[in-house]
Amino acid sequence: MTATRISIFPLPGAVLYPGLQLPLHIFEPRYSAMISDALARDRRIGVIQPQNQHANAPLFDVGCLGRIGEVEALDDGRYNIILEGESRFRIINELRVTTPFRQIEADLIEDPAEQQLAAIERAGFEREAQHFAEMQGYTVDWESVTRLDDVSLINGVSQIVPFDPASKQALLECEDISERCEMLIQLFQFFGHQADIDDSESGATMQ
Repeated sequence: MTATRISIFPLPGAVLYPGLQLPLHIFEPRYSAMISDALARDRRIGVIQPQNQHANAPLFDVGCLGRIGEVEALDDGRYNIILEGESRFRIINELRVTTPFRQIEADLIEDPAEQQLAAIERAGFEREAQHFAEMQGYTVDWESVTRLDDVSLINGVSQIVPFDPASKQALLECEDISERCEMLIQLFQFFGHQADIDDSESGATMQ
């Protein structure tokens, strides 16, 4: 397997999955520089969570490579972008670079093709998801949810659900959607009675 060089965006509390999108507002100068560099090359950057919020904090092992789709360049150097997930990756090592943004060498992870849940898994997930949404006071279009395929449903919920960064990272690192579904159910049950789950702040905000 050939290692891939990736410019990375350490973003606590945010994860990206292949096939999904992540809207981002880029305002820190070093990350604006990263976007400019990516647009001049292959339009790809990696999203990965740092293990804490200190500067140059150690990174978790797994992130997701994304391609910059829609982009709006603002007059003051900021960007609004839509990042389209392409492949999860696992870090081999962090590179010593002169750029203001960090870069890594990583192996791309090939996710299993045509993944499906067993009917009992899907039913159990939807039951726990509805209970969690009710406990948290969320309004969900459940009719639209039932029309989603298993991968879009499980990965989509894993990306947006308001769990703590460590839980979201654990979901990202699951090997397949069956394992991710089981972990989601466990997390729904664990967090179901907590009224507030705090999001982290970083050099960008999710729109």
